[in-house]
Amino acid sequence: MDSAQRPPLFPMRPMKLPMKMSLVTALALGLLLIALNQPLHTSAAPQGMISLQLAGTADQTRAILSSWHDDQLSQARLSLWIDFLFIIVYLATALQLTRHFTRDRPGVRERMVARWVRVLFVLAGISDIAENIALLNNLNPPSDTMSLTATILALVKFTGLVLGMAGLVVIRASRRRPLTPSH
Repeated sequence: MDSAQRPPLFPMRPMKLPMKMSLVTALALGLLLIALNQPLHTSAAPQGMISLQLAGTADQTRAILSSWHDDQLSQARLSLWIDFLFIIVYLATALQLTRHFTRDRPGVRERMVARWVRVLFVLAGISDIAENIALLNNLNPPSDTMSLTATILALVKFTGLVLGMAGLVVIRASRRRPLTPSH
């Protein structure tokens, strides 16, 4: 019974230095943002900044902002500014990871999926930047328009990231060559 060997989960070629640096930097900035987010958890904002991102109305935004003291509000602003750098780093990392995962995938379908994955990651990054701008503009005074805009952009960002990661899983799970029929 002959069957083609399944390709490895990760490409055989080692990651290059820029990819390793991107991963480490993204991890470090992600941990920093998590640390900055911890003090922002209140009863009005149980998820901290994520609660602010998903506050679809000015009333919800006002409730969150009033639950934060001045130092917490400064921390939220700092978190948004650091997030701009994080967006660049996670976008570069995601695009490099997509390229890395497609190195040993010469198939047309895999290349097409990789193109869509890149588009999803770029869309998520652009949405994240626009969301941060909307959130910074919505800190004083909050408006329904800015709150709803930030919420929609956050949902686009999260959807793009989740679908992009799912696409990476599909790329890695696809076979390099079809199984040979057993007789």
